[in-house]
Amino acid sequence: MQSNILICGVGGQGIVLTSKLIAATAMEHDIPVMSAETIGMAQKGGSVFSFLRLGDDIYCPMFPEKTADIIIGFEPAEAVRMLPYLKDGGQVVVNTHPIMPVTATLSGSDYTGQEMIEYLKRNVKNVLLVDGTKACEEIGSPKVLNMIMLGASVRNDVLPFSVDDIEETMKKTVKPQFVELNSKALRYTD
Repeated sequence: MQSNILICGVGGQGIVLTSKLIAATAMEHDIPVMSAETIGMAQKGGSVFSFLRLGDDIYCPMFPEKTADIIIGFEPAEAVRMLPYLKDGGQVVVNTHPIMPVTATLSGSDYTGQEMIEYLKRNVKNVLLVDGTKACEEIGSPKVLNMIMLGASVRNDVLPFSVDDIEETMKKTVKPQFVELNSKALRYTD
């Protein structure tokens, strides 16, 4: 079994930690894994994306277009930008809350992300919309979006792990004072 996973969003959303949790969980289950992140201007809200490959006979962390089993999009426009990588019948899990790009802010654009969500709904057969803002508000922290998105992806049966598997890895990775909050976010369902 092989899985190609693409995680995308903007700097500060927790994409790299999410990637590391998936990779570490794979290793805990003796599943070969390779990963590569692109972190361009992340501190400025720029694009961040991570490729992960799980399974036997993988020789490179990158994969070609039309081969991703899942795209986990922390920001709608970034999910659309990475859509060429999704295979036919692949799954997109996307946060519905947009992050206004600096260029849009400077130009006075009215980007709401809704046009991106509509595009995904029209062009992707398997799309799961996650209201990350609502979830973060209910949990009480804007810093747990990554765990909310990861939990939603795992529950959708695209990743070869359970929420319990990810939680065990998370407990070994995050600082003890954040474990309870992250567990709550990982298990969040609306």
